[in-house]
Amino acid sequence: MPQILSLYFNLKTKMADSTVSRAARRRRRWWHLRQQWSMLGVFEISADHEFFRLTTFIKEGTRVSIQKGVVSDRPSGLTEEDYRKKEQQTHKGFSMETYAAPVFRFLRCSVGISEEQYLDSLCSDQCYVQFISNSKSKADFFVTHDKRFFLKTQSRREVQFLLNKLKAYVQHLEKNPHSIMVRFMGTNTTNTVTKYFIVMQSVFFPDERIDIRYDLKGCEVGRWTDPDTKGKHIIKVLKDNNFQEHITLGPEKSWFVEQVRADVEFLRGLNVLDYSLLLAHQPLHQDDSDPDALPLAPLSLPSGLRDFGEHHRRLLPNCENAVHVIDGEDKRYFVGIIDIFTVYGCKKRLESLWKTLRFPGRSFSTVSPRKYSARFCQWIQGRTK
Repeated sequence: MPQILSLYFNLKTKMADSTVSRAARRRRRWWHLRQQWSMLGVFEISADHEFFRLTTFIKEGTRVSIQKGVVSDRPSGLTEEDYRKKEQQTHKGFSMETYAAPVFRFLRCSVGISEEQYLDSLCSDQCYVQFISNSKSKADFFVTHDKRFFLKTQSRREVQFLLNKLKAYVQHLEKNPHSIMVRFMGTNTTNTVTKYFIVMQSVFFPDERIDIRYDLKGCEVGRWTDPDTKGKHIIKVLKDNNFQEHITLGPEKSWFVEQVRADVEFLRGLNVLDYSLLLAHQPLHQDDSDPDALPLAPLSLPSGLRDFGEHHRRLLPNCENAVHVIDGEDKRYFVGIIDIFTVYGCKKRLESLWKTLRFPGRSFSTVSPRKYSARFCQWIQGRTK
């Protein structure tokens, strides 16, 4: 009997030690992650952060909206009503409106993101983090705890533009399942603090080994960033004049160049300009190369979306963000076209005239969509090999 009791207590002690050890390992991982964030320019939105109340409201409203999608079937087709649908969630005096929820659920499904995964990432008990960059945009950027999704505040005009062009955007992605345009995952507004925001899939996911980031527009004026952070906690996103290399894709070059051309042609049809190619890379390790890479399209795509032009075919790496990942000869590239809301209206036409007078003979971003698209494609083709 004493031996049995001794074995019992030893076993309980080991189990307790194991539980403590697991908890300690989790705490250490969380501490290291927070240290990484502070070095990269992302800061935890905890209870004392100015945006804590806002992000709490966003989570509560999003949770209610998404849970409706969790229990419903995957939409087999989209109707005109789906594009116009607007839902309101109210929680403890806070109200949030969700736009075109069935459409964005369809888009999430198209890249293999289930409602459960989206809920776990966007509405986790873990805090969002605020992303601080050297971008000139006045928008606020929030990142989910796993850094898989960005939430970006937008103007009312920009959100309305996206909703007006949403059907064309979906049709473009159906025709081009491997489009490198940023994938929008949702659009909402909060009326407590009157914030419009969109949710996007992060182009740079997973980013643990990314060693450099660029924002490229294909022009020269104002397109250089001092890479020195001067000790500040900020992610330096470099620009065109910093880019002194090539995108080395080998056999994937022709696909990439043609896909950029197809995406840019779509944007030219929307009469927009000033969009960018986000680009990052990391060394291509042996474990990144998967002989069972997915052929043609993610397996989650409906079979009807697999029939597209030969020049849009590619092998996708077996990773969670395959649409935005291209494996070159010795580097893994992360690519995505972002910032598609700048319409070429009267204000931009006047700005273009003023810049023509101020920067004669030089290339700047504010030009007609026709000129911008042609120059953008030419710039990328010239720097891809």
